[in-house]
Amino acid sequence: MGPASPSSLRPLRRLAWGAAAVALAAGGLVSAQPAPVPPTPATPPVALPPQEPPAAEEAPPAVVAPLAPAPLPPIEPEAIQPAPAARAEPEVKAPEVVIKRARYDVAVLQALDKVTAQTVRFEAAVGRPVRYKSLVFTVKACERSTGDEAVEDSIAYLTVDSQPKAAPGKPTPPARQAFKGWMYASSPGLNPLEHPIYDAWLITCRAAAPS
Repeated sequence: MGPASPSSLRPLRRLAWGAAAVALAAGGLVSAQPAPVPPTPATPPVALPPQEPPAAEEAPPAVVAPLAPAPLPPIEPEAIQPAPAARAEPEVKAPEVVIKRARYDVAVLQALDKVTAQTVRFEAAVGRPVRYKSLVFTVKACERSTGDEAVEDSIAYLTVDSQPKAAPGKPTPPARQAFKGWMYASSPGLNPLEHPIYDAWLITCRAAAPS
C-alpha cells in the first residue's frame, strides 16, 4: 500500500482537532469548578467558673451618728460689721387742745387830742359805733389772752373812721377810714392809729354790766 495522499489525511486531522478541542473544553470546565471547603472543626465547650450568690443587703443602723462640724476659717475683726440699730417707732403725740381766748362785749379805749392835749377814756360796745370828736370807733371783737400765753394782754379788732360833723346848712362830709386792724393793750405802738390830730389805744376788754 502506498503512502496516503494529503487530501485523504484532511478528514483525520479535522477529527483530531475536534477531539482535542473537546478535551480542552472538558478540562476547562473541570478547572472552573470551585474547590471544596473543608469542614470547620467543632469548638469544644469551655467550662465557666462557679458564681457566688449575691450578698444580702445590710439594714441601715437605727441610730445615725451626727457628723462632726466642719471647721470654719477664722474671721478677722475688721470684717465684722455692727448690726444696724433698731429703727425707733415715731412717738404718737396726743392732739394738742387749743384753748380759745375769752371774748368780751365791751372795749375800754383812750383817746388823745394832740392839739389841746386833752385825754379821754370811754367804752365802746361790740358792734355799736361811738364818736369822739371827728372820729367814729366801731369795735368788731374784744378778747383777752389765755393762761398758756406768755403775756397777759387784751386785744381788740376795730375800725376808726374820720368823719367831721356837718356844718349848719351843709351836707355831712364823706367818711374816710383812718384805721382797721388789731390793737394790743400791752403794746400800743405795735399797730397804732396814725392821725395828724388824734391818737387812740386800747386799755382792756370787759364784760358788759348787767342791765
